[in-house]
Amino acid sequence: MSERAAPFYCPYCGEEDLEPLEEAGTWFCRGCVRRFSLKFLGVGSPHARKETLR
Repeated sequence: MSERAAPFYCPYCGEEDLEPLEEAGTWFCRGCVRRFSLKFLGVGSPHARKETLR
């Protein structure tokens, strides 16, 4: 499955009337007329340091 999970509500107003935009991970809220994007940062400890690729 290549499609990511969709948000259930707007992080700003809580409205559930969201529309996906063309840019990956970008959403439009019809309730507060805001555009926002979502980004997955990873799993694990919130204090884990990013390892350097070699």
